[in-house]
Amino acid sequence: MSPTTQGTLVLIVTLLMLVSGIPVAFGLGAIAIAFLVLFQGFDALHVVAETFWSGLDEFTLVAIPMFVMMGAAIGSSPAGKDLYEALDRWLYRLPGGLVISNLGACAIFAALTGSSPACCAAIGKMGIPEMRRRGYPDDVATGSICAGGTLGILIPPSITFILYGIATETSIGRLFIAGVLPGLMLTGLFMLWTVFIIWKRGFRPHAIDFRYSWKEKFQSIPKIAPFIFIIVGVMYALYGGVATPSEAAGVGAALCLFLAILIYRLWKVQQIWLILRDTMRESVMILTIIATAVLFGYMLTSLYLTQTLAQAIADLHANKWMLMFLINIFLLVCGFFIPPAAIILMTSPILLPIITAAGFDPVWFGVILTINMEIGLIHPPVGLNIYIVNAIAPDVPLAKVMWGTLPYVVCMMLAIVILCFFPEIATWLPNHLMGVAIGPK
Repeated sequence: MSPTTQGTLVLIVTLLMLVSGIPVAFGLGAIAIAFLVLFQGFDALHVVAETFWSGLDEFTLVAIPMFVMMGAAIGSSPAGKDLYEALDRWLYRLPGGLVISNLGACAIFAALTGSSPACCAAIGKMGIPEMRRRGYPDDVATGSICAGGTLGILIPPSITFILYGIATETSIGRLFIAGVLPGLMLTGLFMLWTVFIIWKRGFRPHAIDFRYSWKEKFQSIPKIAPFIFIIVGVMYALYGGVATPSEAAGVGAALCLFLAILIYRLWKVQQIWLILRDTMRESVMILTIIATAVLFGYMLTSLYLTQTLAQAIADLHANKWMLMFLINIFLLVCGFFIPPAAIILMTSPILLPIITAAGFDPVWFGVILTINMEIGLIHPPVGLNIYIVNAIAPDVPLAKVMWGTLPYVVCMMLAIVILCFFPEIATWLPNHLMGVAIGPK
């Protein structure tokens, strides 16, 4: 059987597995083992355990449960509520100031969690009811939180960047830095759209003479200041050469847990247990997907499927920007059906040789890929953030939530276009701080 036929068969079976609802980790592992046995015989089973283990035998992976714990500790406390209230007191004079505050809170919270669902749930639980209480349109209130939550996988520290860095052997520190300016740019695009649509609809949440006093503004700062210091501290440790990503993640997790206990008095055994339980569940899920995705990648490579696909694309002799357009469409469609972690681990090893051969920077492409994953998080049918927001506001029709996210999807697509015209937005900061990259880490 030719590699093309084998590849088509693998593709069909994998798609059927993904739409069947089987957990991604178990599905990928089962498909990898089945096709190895089918095409190489039972002798191929000798490498399964070793390959599975090699997928987890990477010190960098220690950062994942640490960053997850940061998110769990902060998400279990009222930190999101305090952060949102503090920003609202400073930004309330802007058109749509409360939505702007929520988007700003999402951006800051993203730098603490690295997780989109955690960011969406933490800010949404307080922000959506408050926006609706003040009369903001339901589509803007829900759509903005869906979009703001996606910043959790773009603004560092990002679990998505860790997975991409492991899958492609790209510097994780460089990827983290590369996500800073695009993350701020995307936050700015979200805010600009929000200000425009609120201004166009003529909506005003406060009376014309309403004012927060300076005392009320400064009273909101003490509770959130320590978490801002954590962000600055973790970023300094990462980029100042003080610690590796794994070490910085450990320090960040310990500080977040300590401050959640100290500031919000989460010292009951049940509360600590919930944080540890949530950390364990999400970390095991991600790490199992990583291990089985490595096994799946080994199967693709051993059957020469990735090499055949890369060669077929190279033989098209297409313009490199047409190639990038097709890759973006491919990633966009994948994001409609497959979780981001699975897409990154399954496609990155295949796409990396293609984009490097076309002359694209792997770090820049990591940012492009991540924004595509963000679109998938707020686009049906998988659209995880949509369902999180719908659970927070179940009386808002799901269709209205989806329509509310569409302008923000357009903002993300615009961000991709801007990055294609100005790749320095992603590459300048890592090159300036770490020097020009010579190759993989």
